[in-house]
Amino acid sequence: MILWGTFDKNEIVILLMLVIFYSIFFLLPKKFCRDITALFFLWGLTIGIFFDFTIGGGLIDYYKLNDSNEYGLNDMLYYLSFAPFSYFFIYFYELLQINAKTFIWYVVGWSLLGVGLQWVFTLVDIVNFKNGYKLLYSLPVFMLSQTITGLYYQFIRSKRKVMCSDEKQQT
Repeated sequence: MILWGTFDKNEIVILLMLVIFYSIFFLLPKKFCRDITALFFLWGLTIGIFFDFTIGGGLIDYYKLNDSNEYGLNDMLYYLSFAPFSYFFIYFYELLQINAKTFIWYVVGWSLLGVGLQWVFTLVDIVNFKNGYKLLYSLPVFMLSQTITGLYYQFIRSKRKVMCSDEKQQT
């Protein structure tokens, strides 16, 4: 693993993105129990790494992250950006009171946001497509991962209490 090849715009964007995403997380009112928060941070990190190791350089090599084919610190920092996104997905799921009728539109909205962010990532050389891969191919990948995340959250919510009061979160 390398630290990074060169420190340029993609590394700067990743660091800025992490500061923004984690600042938003800390500024939002806490809704979920700590274990649910940790679970969905881990879930987002896992989903990002899973898809990167399958279509992004593992089984099928459709894109390269950052400056090198070797994994580096900036790749790990990029994966950390998926963690708050998973949390934001369930946070706004609860805030907007998503139900069976609105779920598909919620997933489509988040998937379009994912494609939009990936487009920005291609502009700043965080994601570099290869082997004929097109940005639009990511839409079903995002729809699948968002649908699984929503269904997983519904499953967890049906089995246990996910929301905690502010007093309990402080202790």
